[in-house]
Amino acid sequence: MASNYISATVSSILLFLLCSSSLFGTSMAALVQEQPLVLKYHNGALLKGTVTVNLIWYGKFTPIQRSIIVDFLQSLNSPKAPNPSAASWWKTTEKYKTGASTVTLGKQILDENCSLGKSLKNSHIVYLASKGGYMGRSVNLVLTAKDVFVEGFCSRCGSHGSTRGKVRFTYAWVGNSETQCAGQCAWPFHQPIYGPQTPPLLAPNGDVGVDGMIINVATVLAGTVTNPFNNGYFQGPATAPLEAVSACTGMFGSGSYPGYPGQTLVDKSTGASYNAHGVNGRRFLLPAMWDPSKSACSALV
Repeated sequence: MASNYISATVSSILLFLLCSSSLFGTSMAALVQEQPLVLKYHNGALLKGTVTVNLIWYGKFTPIQRSIIVDFLQSLNSPKAPNPSAASWWKTTEKYKTGASTVTLGKQILDENCSLGKSLKNSHIVYLASKGGYMGRSVNLVLTAKDVFVEGFCSRCGSHGSTRGKVRFTYAWVGNSETQCAGQCAWPFHQPIYGPQTPPLLAPNGDVGVDGMIINVATVLAGTVTNPFNNGYFQGPATAPLEAVSACTGMFGSGSYPGYPGQTLVDKSTGASYNAHGVNGRRFLLPAMWDPSKSACSALV
């Protein structure tokens, strides 16, 4: 949390300096020129080729909620949706060495009765993820319902990792923050807990919790394929890395700054904000992703 606060403070100072540059001459603008953002490649394996995503639904999700997330995953490699699309967003991962990561939907496992209870530790997440199996290039994604508490939830909105030993698999977790910390994990669809209190955006699928989950699923999935074993692309320490999307936190459109997500597209009939089209007429708001060819975060709009 402290690092987020420091980042926001520094950004605010830079914005002030930029706005004040006309008072001090052009040399002031040069002082705050944006520096390239570099995620170093640590020579490890990435998840390339066909990547199967298996879903473990823990707790109660409505059929509509499940369909929103499934449609998002199926949108990542679909050429059918008009641009800007979820597929064009995902295509940036091709620039991370050795080609494309083609996402396919695998098995779906429902644990509506919460077999491990409603208060989970990280070890429970790994156990639940193991139910997805041990396929070669796969990600077992655990999705927890709004009334399930997960260790560390709200200080983080999702996570990903990998197991050790002879049989290794990658896994990820994202929780529905609707009733726990929507201001932290479903922003900009909810008032932020900290910082400027700008009005929230309307969620494109009408579900603040699940539309927030889409942002976090996008974040951990991009992180998983580009840094699956903690030796791929990241900046900073391997124990707390800034990855493909987490390095671009809070950026959804052009002109973004701390507390403001940037310019988005707006549905004229509903007023909902989005920046990506998907399958089945879906619309999503997806975070910026670091583009290796630009050494900068790149948003869809």
